[in-house]
Amino acid sequence: MKTLKFMVKYWLNLLILVCFLPVPTNAQNQGVNNHWIMGYSSVGGLPFGNPRFDFFSGTPVISYDSLEMEFRHTHANISDAQGNLLFYTNGVYIADANHDTMFNGSGINPGAYALNFSDGMQIPQGVLILKKPGINTFYYLFHNTLDDFTFGFSNRLYMSIVDMNNMGGIGSVIIKNFSLITDSLIPGKITACKHANGRDWWIICHQMNSNKFYKLLFTPTGLPQISTQNVGVIRLGGGGQVKFSSDGNYMGYTYELGGFDLFQFDRCTGNLIHILNDSLFNSSGFNSGLEFSPNSQFVYVCNSEDIYQYDVTSPNVLATKTVVAVYDGFQNPTGFGTYLVLPQLAPDGKIYITTGNSTFNFHTIDQPDLPGLSCSVNQHSVQIPAFNFNTIPNHPNYFLGALAGSPCDTLLGVGIDESEEINLAIAPNPVTDYGTLSFPVQNHEGQLEIINALGEIVIQSKIAPWSQFKKIDLENLPSGLYFCRIKWKEKHAVVKLIKWQ
Repeated sequence: MKTLKFMVKYWLNLLILVCFLPVPTNAQNQGVNNHWIMGYSSVGGLPFGNPRFDFFSGTPVISYDSLEMEFRHTHANISDAQGNLLFYTNGVYIADANHDTMFNGSGINPGAYALNFSDGMQIPQGVLILKKPGINTFYYLFHNTLDDFTFGFSNRLYMSIVDMNNMGGIGSVIIKNFSLITDSLIPGKITACKHANGRDWWIICHQMNSNKFYKLLFTPTGLPQISTQNVGVIRLGGGGQVKFSSDGNYMGYTYELGGFDLFQFDRCTGNLIHILNDSLFNSSGFNSGLEFSPNSQFVYVCNSEDIYQYDVTSPNVLATKTVVAVYDGFQNPTGFGTYLVLPQLAPDGKIYITTGNSTFNFHTIDQPDLPGLSCSVNQHSVQIPAFNFNTIPNHPNYFLGALAGSPCDTLLGVGIDESEEINLAIAPNPVTDYGTLSFPVQNHEGQLEIINALGEIVIQSKIAPWSQFKKIDLENLPSGLYFCRIKWKEKHAVVKLIKWQ
């Protein structure tokens, strides 16, 4: 029992250290989405192996590699600002830039599903990688798996953290499978959009068999702040994708049994407004997906047999629905059809579309900013050197900046805003029962709020004028991360604390 308690305290203290690190200036990340990796294990040689795309020069360089990692649907990777690959994952484990298992990188997404699909998770957008806002060396993975095989849902949204300073710069996993949300969730379909301040992130996932979205606000202050919104139609499990437009003003959502949903998105508040639901028939049994044009005017929806274009800026979006491609029946020499499945906007401005299991091709939309057939869909136009299994990287728009003219140039009003205006401290930290806040003297009354990781105020109290200390009773609060915020008229200060018992 003592050993277990020691280990829990060790990991908790490590998490505290990661969340409380100072925030240096963040560099531009022009090459972060440079690499795409896919394919089966190289055992047995061609047609197996790993096709790789490198977009750093502007034109994709396609090559063949022999890697240990195998892929199905799930694929996430990240590169540095110069376009050098840092690490990647298939949802089962994390590999470093040397293509070895990263230190402590095995066993992400614990459970029977990862054991049964050790060659890669068959979950679109099952892992998302984001750099911690303001920190150059810490990368956060948000991920889940399939926990219930009967009804097809996930029990948790996990968070894992990679520190690229470790192991001589090759990186290591310092926090693994930390549970952020415990609920019946749709597996995968995890995506993100930059907050209106251009620094922080909104992360999206969805409750199973409901219209509830979970929205996580990822800031430099520590653990993401979680909120929910019930909006639109009831959404089921299964495949599909969820994507934000390049400008962050729209979000699209597809799933095999329920067609296509379109929303407006407020980057400041995280609020979603449902625009339409369009049921798209899919008889092929393959997956469905979507992607927005670089100029954010059009969204392309694939249902394996067709590609539809919608003009999201139109007052009547549904009336603009246009069929821009129909599957032409092409088959690989192996007999597998090159269907129209999962699209992803690439750094070269084209949209690349997967074709199904065990194929040697990608489709492209060469002019996605143009309306109708002028968008130029080229079927099976890209030849790859080995089999692919609908593998496509989960890359959000890393380059979206602050929203010009937005009132949300800080997090005040939509989350916890840390201010350097007033120095606020608490001791001890972590705290088991009582803690003491210390702060500079103010000549007017203040308002103290203790806020949990869900953004809920759990304790409120007054701060007397001319005081410097405030003792707070946390004995009845559950263990976890909290924020202490004090407001004095226009001034405010925030400090994080860990409740431990």
